[in-house]
Amino acid sequence: MINYAHRGASEYAPENTLSSFYLGLMQGANGIETDVQRTRDGALVLFHDETLDRVTDAKGPLAEYTLEELKEVKVYGNAPNGFYDRIITLKEFLEKFATYDIRFAIELKGAGVEEESLALIKEHGALARTTFTSFHFDYIKKIKDLDSTARVGWLTWNPEEAEIQQLRSIGGEEMAPDAKGITKEMMANLRNNGLGVRAWGVVNTALMRKACKMGVDGMTVNFPDKLFRYLGGK
Repeated sequence: MINYAHRGASEYAPENTLSSFYLGLMQGANGIETDVQRTRDGALVLFHDETLDRVTDAKGPLAEYTLEELKEVKVYGNAPNGFYDRIITLKEFLEKFATYDIRFAIELKGAGVEEESLALIKEHGALARTTFTSFHFDYIKKIKDLDSTARVGWLTWNPEEAEIQQLRSIGGEEMAPDAKGITKEMMANLRNNGLGVRAWGVVNTALMRKACKMGVDGMTVNFPDKLFRYLGGK
């Protein structure tokens, strides 16, 4: 099973930062999930929300900031001592982590980041270990249009049959449903359609255990240490 550190070990460290990614690996993750979007001056950075308000000391849409401005922003997590880290680019991330024998789930957060994200993944030799994901079908379709060998996954809540066939029509490899809605019937249908399954929304250990028992191929968790132990890691 792929234990994807969701934005790193984001239950403990500032999400989508170097400290969070490194901590996730130290806690036993064998994959990292992160989010890509573009700055005002065109850089690809790792950040989840459209705005900076929730986890930083800045306000407003990320897309209105330049990379230089974002490098001054403090990203906070759950540390009791006010520990913070910084926003990084996709290129910086890959320079640090592409050499590790781990899997990557790269969520495309906006239109127009597909081509450069794909090129950077290829440049760093990580294509075979990467799944490009999105809630927006057009974004993953664009990846497939650019390179049919690139692996894609569609983030959904509760995939309907039409969505399953839509994903298959582009040669998509993975469906990523919300963990709360996964059933044995859903799993059987996805398997019968030749699709891998990765759960998201695994916000507690009860959902983590459920997803494991359902037989998913992987999941994104904010607490990779707990999944590592549950899977028998020492």
